[in-house]
Amino acid sequence: MFQRLFGRERRTNRAITDALYGEIVAAARQPVFYSHWKVPDTPLGRFEMLSLVMLLFQHRLRGEPGTAAAVAQVLIDEFFTDVEHSLRELGISDPGVPKRMKRLARMFYGRTAAYTEALDAGDEAAFAAALTRNVRPDAAEWPEAPHLAAYAFVAQKRLAEQSTAEICAGRIVFPRAGEGVGREA
Repeated sequence: MFQRLFGRERRTNRAITDALYGEIVAAARQPVFYSHWKVPDTPLGRFEMLSLVMLLFQHRLRGEPGTAAAVAQVLIDEFFTDVEHSLRELGISDPGVPKRMKRLARMFYGRTAAYTEALDAGDEAAFAAALTRNVRPDAAEWPEAPHLAAYAFVAQKRLAEQSTAEICAGRIVFPRAGEGVGREA
């Protein structure tokens, strides 16, 4: 039993989690999102992009049984652990972290509902409208939102083409934004 908890299997699971989460973070930090598509390069803007890519990952594994469901849960836990760590790095005090975490969790799950509805309907315009409301609530218009919505739909398609077994083994590839994926700004 101790071997299982502290041994090789635990290290393997950690390596898979780290690999998948690393790819999710790298996908969310693609420079074109911030430089060309005008996502605010702020902690909240980065949270929005990480939330979007995490949603795409979760959407891919939605409904998958067994190991895939466990991987999806571990990755959502890793996401919220990372968000909490980021809040602490920003200097939020211990008493303030739970309140902010609750707010960010509500934001994430609200976006998940809106984005999933648009993805499932195949409605890029609705997706772009939801992105505008969430990513750029300060802007009356966000002309680059359709580019990000198109990227999300291409990413959804590319993720669907990847086998569940490969994903559960820690191998996932997100498309690069701006290189034939979505439309250039």
